[in-house]
Amino acid sequence: MVDLDAPLSSLLPATGGGKKSDPAKWLANLGLETGRDLLWHLPRKYADRGALTPIRDLVVDENVTILAEVVAVAEPQFLRQRSGSRMTVTLTDGHDEITMTFFMAKPWQFKPHQDALEEGRLVLASGKAGQFNGRWQLAKPDYELLDDPAQGVAAATAVDRPIPLYPATKDCPNWLVRDSVAALLDLLGSSAQGLEEFLPTDVVAAEGLPAPLDALRQVHHPLNRAELEAGQQRLRFEEAFVLQTALALRRASTATQQAIARKASADGISAAFDERLPFPLTGSQRAVGEEIAAELARPHPMQRLLQGDVGSGKTLVALRAMLTVVDGGGQAALLAPTEVLAAQHLRSITAMLGDLAGGGLLGGDPRGTRVVLLTGSMGAAARREALLAAASGEAGVVIGTHALLQEGVQFADLGLVVVDEQHRFGVEQRDVLRRKGNGIPHLLVMTATPIPRTVAMTLFGDLETSVLSELPPGRAEVQTVVVPVDRPAWVDRTWHKIAEEAALGRQAYVVCARIDTDDDEVADGTEEAPPEEEPATPKGGRPKPRPAAAVSQVVEVVRQHPATSGLRIDVLHGRLAPADKDDVMSRFAVGELDVVVATTVVEVGVDVPNASVMVVVDADRFGISQLHQLRGRIGRGGLPGTCLLLSGTTEGSRAGRRLAALARTRDGFELARLDLLERREGDVLGSAQSGQRTSLQLLGVLQHSEIIERARHRARRLVEADPDLAGHPALAAAVSARVTGDTEAFLGRA
Repeated sequence: MVDLDAPLSSLLPATGGGKKSDPAKWLANLGLETGRDLLWHLPRKYADRGALTPIRDLVVDENVTILAEVVAVAEPQFLRQRSGSRMTVTLTDGHDEITMTFFMAKPWQFKPHQDALEEGRLVLASGKAGQFNGRWQLAKPDYELLDDPAQGVAAATAVDRPIPLYPATKDCPNWLVRDSVAALLDLLGSSAQGLEEFLPTDVVAAEGLPAPLDALRQVHHPLNRAELEAGQQRLRFEEAFVLQTALALRRASTATQQAIARKASADGISAAFDERLPFPLTGSQRAVGEEIAAELARPHPMQRLLQGDVGSGKTLVALRAMLTVVDGGGQAALLAPTEVLAAQHLRSITAMLGDLAGGGLLGGDPRGTRVVLLTGSMGAAARREALLAAASGEAGVVIGTHALLQEGVQFADLGLVVVDEQHRFGVEQRDVLRRKGNGIPHLLVMTATPIPRTVAMTLFGDLETSVLSELPPGRAEVQTVVVPVDRPAWVDRTWHKIAEEAALGRQAYVVCARIDTDDDEVADGTEEAPPEEEPATPKGGRPKPRPAAAVSQVVEVVRQHPATSGLRIDVLHGRLAPADKDDVMSRFAVGELDVVVATTVVEVGVDVPNASVMVVVDADRFGISQLHQLRGRIGRGGLPGTCLLLSGTTEGSRAGRRLAALARTRDGFELARLDLLERREGDVLGSAQSGQRTSLQLLGVLQHSEIIERARHRARRLVEADPDLAGHPALAAAVSARVTGDTEAFLGRA
């Protein structure tokens, strides 16, 4: 039996000669070291006759693959300008023509190409598309012959046989990968160590799935589209089932753990807080609150994801949960990713609690509790006071940053951990905080970025999910406008709009991606947009992207513009001293500043009801979700808002479409879906971070929601019946092998 974990050098030994005679050497250029690596190096797409990139749709300087027929082979020509010779081959896709150009030192070196590229031959040609004298050409081309003249038919492209196209490079072209995979599959025969069936028999039968090795054959060398789809369905379901089983095991493990039940009392702080709310809860706030209260009252740790659109009131829901725990004799810790957000939480929670935040001190309500802040920049005396309040139990609510995770931070009875902006923290950090209590505290994870349901099922399948589906009354309309920077009058109008709002007593944010013009990278916290497809320069190649505008330069533009020069303006970014950051936000919150020019530190949690204008400079450098979050900083106090997105991109570009979508809708879930489609699931699910084969390859969390639903249902039933997978050792081994290291951390990072 062939061992798939053996090195490729032993599975695919070098041959006596010929191009790429040592395949293992060249496959290493793609990071493929073992048989398993190669077998799971799946085609990125498949070509059908006429289904590849049409010549008329080519983009200059883009690497392309086209299916075409040879129509002419020119005689080699000596080059007058330099030594050597050139030969051109003309191809057609049935509509347009393109040439492949080869350069050699001697004319006789063209003979292999002349022998192979006869008129009428079908080829799969790859290279960089370009134009010369108005004609399309492929520079430094590579090609594969896809027909067999001896048979007189296009054998490799029989009517509906898909042609696999692999992730490849110039040093390891498509044909080498394809031939190496074929050789390995021939070597495997009908079995291979590590490819035995691990899915439960009843699941395989119910889903109608082929065996693992058969599925891989169908994906690598499909005879037709139906066979390809059958193989892909097996691998998709396999990916979904392994991940959902891992999440079901995590849920089952949590269900066996013990936690202290926390219940609100009729005359406690929770009831007092609800009595003083100046507005009614929305229906979804009330329903989610009841879900959370019911789970907190159980002797098992709650694990719940709370998501909702911008301004839906997640902080209020979380605060009511924290007060329920305080009523039950415990403490709550709120973990925030930045000091700006932690300080904002302290201000907003203290303001919502009023005299309930005094803990019965200095005339405060005796039902109240103390709320303290713990950050890394606090002075020694303030830090000691906060640590003592947490350790003694005097503080019922402790708000902090990563400083909460440090040694020496202890709680008297930590009953609830609330993690704000979950994507900024890893599972290890969350668990460090949870271990600081007696027993296992309940967990509430909040995200201000709406997550499509199938993504939530895949990422947070071990958590129960609550969604705040409606906005509280009083949220004003926000108009979003894309401002082309190549229209000076529009840009000038942007600064006049800020001045007009300031004259009405309102305030504005101006957000930039960088802090200073000397910075090579964007500021911390900026979620860069997917790479943009830049137009090619006339001489070929792509222009170097223009550096994103920086806070240091934009603040001078605002200060010097005639319309805004008289306004009160300051800056806010991550390099300011913590005390300075807090000072700027405090002055902005109370109306002592008209404009704050900032990085994305104002993205979430910052609540200034008087702010009515949001200007994002170089908006095309930001992702959809982050722009939506930034827009959510305005229109919070009943005032209509205006969000102006300054951009140098064109309407038809990827960034242009992204900004148009943002201007078209304020539905955060729809924007999150578009963001996911643009970034691809691999980015969202962490494949870039893990770099492992365990990342999803064929499973799309939007496109294949039905598969995920079925896999989730079957995995949960299996784990309910066999919580340790004792009766399914092969599946347990597959879960252990595929969900490990960074992938395990990623799945549990909620």
